[in-house]
Amino acid sequence: MRMLHAMIRVNNLEESLAFYRSALGMKVLRQKDFPEGKFTLAFVGYGDEKDSTVIELTHNWDRSSYNHGDAFGHIALGVDDIYRTCQELKSKGVKVVREPGPMKFGQTVIAFIEDPNGYKIELIEQKS
Repeated sequence: MRMLHAMIRVNNLEESLAFYRSALGMKVLRQKDFPEGKFTLAFVGYGDEKDSTVIELTHNWDRSSYNHGDAFGHIALGVDDIYRTCQELKSKGVKVVREPGPMKFGQTVIAFIEDPNGYKIELIEQKS
């Protein structure tokens, strides 16, 4: 068994695709409209789905916003230099909601950013 993808619902597909492509450097791996169901699925990630876990962006054509509730936590991405990454993301207009620094009660250096839909993305420094 292996993890294939995580799915999040997005308000505006084009805006979300632009964020995940431009700000985070992911590729659109596949995208398909389902006219009968009035939704579009777009899969984004850093590598081919056969080898990598990806994110499924679901856009329901008749919805423009969602209540995230309090159950969903965040998506996590590993980065080499968290301070440089956060500066680059800020220069692209990305909202940093927790500046880089050690996690509470730990030593791992983390930061949080927010996508256009309000989903939190944790950045975890992983020196190569």
